Amino acid sequence: MDERGFQRVVEEYGARFYAVAWRLLGNRADAEDAVQRALTNCFAARAAYSSRWPLSTWLYRAITNVCFDELRRRRVRAEHAEGGVPPRAVAGLDVESVDLARALERVPREARVLIALRYVDGLSYGELARIRGISVNTVKSQLARGKTMLRQMLDRPDGRPARRRTR
Repeated sequence: MDERGFQRVVEEYGARFYAVAWRLLGNRADAEDAVQRALTNCFAARAAYSSRWPLSTWLYRAITNVCFDELRRRRVRAEHAEGGVPPRAVAGLDVESVDLARALERVPREARVLIALRYVDGLSYGELARIRGISVNTVKSQLARGKTMLRQMLDRPDGRPARRRTR
């Protein structure tokens, strides 16, 4: 793929990548950086792309991997920071959006990625399975688990997931 072809890829996927990165990372600057890193990585590794896979699968895998790397870096920084991580400011959003963003942060990372790709980008279960390298059944179960946790957190006044009852 030459530079012109890659420019078409950037134009086609840039906004979708930004939406996924913003949902996972929670702020504009980090999302923009993640998109730029993912696209730069893809361009640098374009010779490694195999046409036996859909281009979208390869590209989405790149953006989710970059976002996961950033989330890991944040966790490490938070573990070393005194007093924990300051609450994230969410400007220009209504109360429901802030509640949803906070609840999404508490959903396990893999389920959060799948939720973002499924409901923001409208990807199929098969596409999600290929992107994440897991089975369709695993995609379905992780989505169901993530949505259940999200629903529980949004239904509770304190925003915390309900505890499971033990017998």
